[in-house]
Amino acid sequence: MSNNTSYHVPVMLQACTDALRIQPNGVYVDCTFGGGGHSSAILAQLGPAGRLVAFDQDADAAANLPKDDRLIFVPHNFRHVQRFLRMHGIGQVDGLLADLGVSSHQFDEGSRGFSYRFDAPLDMRMDQRAPTTAATLLNSYTAQQLQHLLSAYGEVTNARTLAQALVEARQSQPFASIAQLLQVLAPLSKGNPHRYYAQVFQALRIAVNAELEALEELLTQLTSIVKPGGRIAFLTFHSLEDRLVKQFFKQGSLSNDADPIYGHKRQSPFVATHKKPIEATPIEVKANPRASSAKLRVVEVIEAVAG
Repeated sequence: MSNNTSYHVPVMLQACTDALRIQPNGVYVDCTFGGGGHSSAILAQLGPAGRLVAFDQDADAAANLPKDDRLIFVPHNFRHVQRFLRMHGIGQVDGLLADLGVSSHQFDEGSRGFSYRFDAPLDMRMDQRAPTTAATLLNSYTAQQLQHLLSAYGEVTNARTLAQALVEARQSQPFASIAQLLQVLAPLSKGNPHRYYAQVFQALRIAVNAELEALEELLTQLTSIVKPGGRIAFLTFHSLEDRLVKQFFKQGSLSNDADPIYGHKRQSPFVATHKKPIEATPIEVKANPRASSAKLRVVEVIEAVAG
């Protein structure tokens, strides 16, 4: 059974599997296979007739697959979940887990360009088949586009100043490496430079991988693919994705719009299993600092929409 902790340490492993209330003969989805930690824990509770469909767009994750006939691996982004479930003859599932965190492997593999700790090409693609890299954005976006990206996705306070500095810097030499980017960031960082760098890198990563758009697409498919009574668990790691998940679970939609016919707010098809999101214990955070920002939101489907 795969559980590659050198690739990625799964966050809130027990809480996530408990949240799904796994039935031995059920069908489940793990939206981000990664090192296989959560998937292994789910498979351990499934019987011979149970099935798990695991998604991961990062080709490196496939190396962690266990030899288990109950596992269907889909090497694509979870935004396509419904399409691939149908391709495998699955209509609705009993539960779905989405760990939205970047894997430790992606941060620690310097050549991938996810971390400012290493000098490497400005890549940041989770799916190496995708055409757009961080360098692509830095070299092609206008100052206004860069300002929006930095402000909206990284909550960078001096986004306008930084955007202009980036545009000026690329005129003499197009961006290609992390070292080049840090030369621009260093004199503009305020307070803790590591926090500033992390905000900028988060903003670029989210834009390169269209993370929020993919999350929105996944959320809007949930009631079509998870049975009434089924459980959905989302593990978020920053406020942007957590706000999206919280709002969607509360309202059942991505907007605050009222029902177009009756004028009142639609009732959410979800009911939360806990009043507040579940957070990692101090013991887990000490052992795995990346768990410190994690929030686990769990809901049960009370009505479903035919897909």
